[in-house]
Amino acid sequence: MKALVLDASALLTLLFDESGAEAVEALMHRAAEKDQPILMSAVNWAEVCYRVEGRLGGSALADAKEFATNTPVAIIPSDRELAEAAASYKAAHQLGLADAFAAALAKSRKAELVTADREFKSVESEIKITWLK
Repeated sequence: MKALVLDASALLTLLFDESGAEAVEALMHRAAEKDQPILMSAVNWAEVCYRVEGRLGGSALADAKEFATNTPVAIIPSDRELAEAAASYKAAHQLGLADAFAAALAKSRKAELVTADREFKSVESEIKITWLK
């Protein structure tokens, strides 16, 4: 299984049970079976947290944190190198900051990016993308 990076929209699709949730769930099952983590930048995880809390409240955020603890999602901290790569993606492709971190993480890990966010069309020539929805 190729390395995978989730952006916030992919995990939110699953947590909010939106169109494409089944595909994310299947990727997680496959990753768990192969004992291969799915990567997510800490910046994207922050986006997931504030969106869940804003939409569903604090108890839903606690549930999301518990859920993430029991899945093959590995939250990758941001270091200087990743931050500088994200800055380059943001400047060159007009991505949102969190999206730029997802793109930079996928590129640095030679991973496939899983997203429902069409903003990533601008990096499709550089990064393999699995589109949800």
